[in-house]
Formats: sequence, C-alpha cells, structure tokens
Amino acid sequence: MSIKKNDVVVLPCSGIGKAYGTLARETAYELVERVRPGLAKLTCLPLLVINDPQAKQLVMNNPVITIDGCPKGCAHKSVESVGAQVAKAYQAIDFYKAHKELKPDGITELNDAGRRLAAVAAEELSQVVDALAAGEEG
Repeated sequence: MSIKKNDVVVLPCSGIGKAYGTLARETAYELVERVRPGLAKLTCLPLLVINDPQAKQLVMNNPVITIDGCPKGCAHKSVESVGAQVAKAYQAIDFYKAHKELKPDGITELNDAGRRLAAVAAEELSQVVDALAAGEEG
C-alpha cells in the first residue's frame, strides 16, 4: 500500500532587477522542474497579490516553502496575507553565504556561478520538500 504524499508549494520572490530575486526564482524552477518534479508545485507571487482563487487554494491546502530575494519577505508576507501559513521560509542570500564560491550575478539571467548555486540550493531544499510531502515538519 502506498502512502499519498502531499504536494509542496514553492513560492519564490518576484524581485525583478535584483540578482537575489533571480536566484530565488531559479532555485524554485530547479526544485520544481528538475529535483522534485510532480511533488513540488510552483505558484507565483502576483497571483496571491491579486487574490487569485486557485493560487489561494493551493497555498491554503498544501505546505508552502517561500524563497525571498531580500529581507522585505514579500513572498512570505503574501502567503500570510491570504490566511495561509508558511511551512519553511528562506532568503536567497543565505544560500550564497553557505557557498561563497558561487557568487550570483545577473538580473534577467544568472551567470554560470548563479545557475550552479540555484542547482545546489534546490538539492538542499529537496530534503525539506520530501519531509513536508511526507507530513513531517522538514
């Protein structure tokens, strides 16, 4: 008998024009598309801001990981603003602090080091996704 796993929602920052906002988005894409496809689901910040019913239902009914590009925490605050809770919150800069050899640069597209950092961060977050999907705290 297989145990149903929960979907895990990943909500990245929309910090257009900032390297760490781009890192947040690229980390989310890596996590959802390559590392945990089918288990991690992506939604976008503007949908929550406009109170889109499907986006709101997604974050209300599933554990949510936010990845913010700056200390303003817009992704985190947006989840809370619709009455949902954030299971785990991350700041993109903390991934860089843990891997200083991979300095992200670029606004619309990350440099090679930034893309590698996004892949490393997604791998690190995969354990959190697995735990949340299994109903654990992560």
